[in-house]
This record gives sequence, C-alpha cells and structure tokens, in this order.
Amino acid sequence: MGFAIMTMTDAAATRVKQLVANSGTEAKGLRVGIKKGGCAGMEYTVDLVTEPNAKDDRIEHDGAAVWIEPSAVLYLLGTQMDFEVTQMRSGFTFVNPNQTSACGCGESVELKPADLAALAKQREAEVHA
Repeated sequence: MGFAIMTMTDAAATRVKQLVANSGTEAKGLRVGIKKGGCAGMEYTVDLVTEPNAKDDRIEHDGAAVWIEPSAVLYLLGTQMDFEVTQMRSGFTFVNPNQTSACGCGESVELKPADLAALAKQREAEVHA
C-alpha cells in the first residue's frame, strides 16, 4: 500500500463533499496547494477541482477526493486536513508536522520540506514493529 501524503478527518471529508455538491459546477473535489504569502511566509490554498491535473497526487476519504499540487507535496507530507467551526471562523485546518511556526491570525505558516530520510526510517520502524 502506498504512503498517503495527507490524511483527512471525517469532518474534512464531509465538508469537501458539501462544497462539491453545492458548487453548481462539475467539481470532482478540492485541490490543496501552498503559495508564498502572509506574515509567516506561506499560505495553504484550497480550490475546487473540475479537471484534475495528471501530476497531482490524489487522496480520498469517505468518498471525498482531494488533489495535492506537486509543488506542495514535500511540505504536506504527514499532514492531517481537518475542518473546524469555531466562534471566530470556520474552515479547513492543517495539522502539519513540517510547520515550524505560524502567524497569530492562523492564516499563514512557515513550513520546511519534509525530511524524507527520517520518514523512511519511521515507516521502516512501523513495518517491523
């Protein structure tokens, strides 16, 4: 079985399905990426996908499809995508082990590329555990 770049919680999957259903377009899911911006240096982007890019990685949970831009893969390895509703905001959240810091407003983050060697060792340890 392949290693999932990113995982989705049930809440995130439910929200992805709602967005697709309510989009009024031929959307098939969402695409997650990263762009430079915000006070901490990088921001997550989430867009509807009507035509998946062949180079994108795809994850699925409970019937919800999310594509990941190739340029974001190294920054998103091991990330869990969630959806939360608080008094202040509602939106997708990303629990990302590659995050080194975030700005106070939570809109932008500082990310480092995942350490592939460390990930490989960790996976090997899990397989032999």
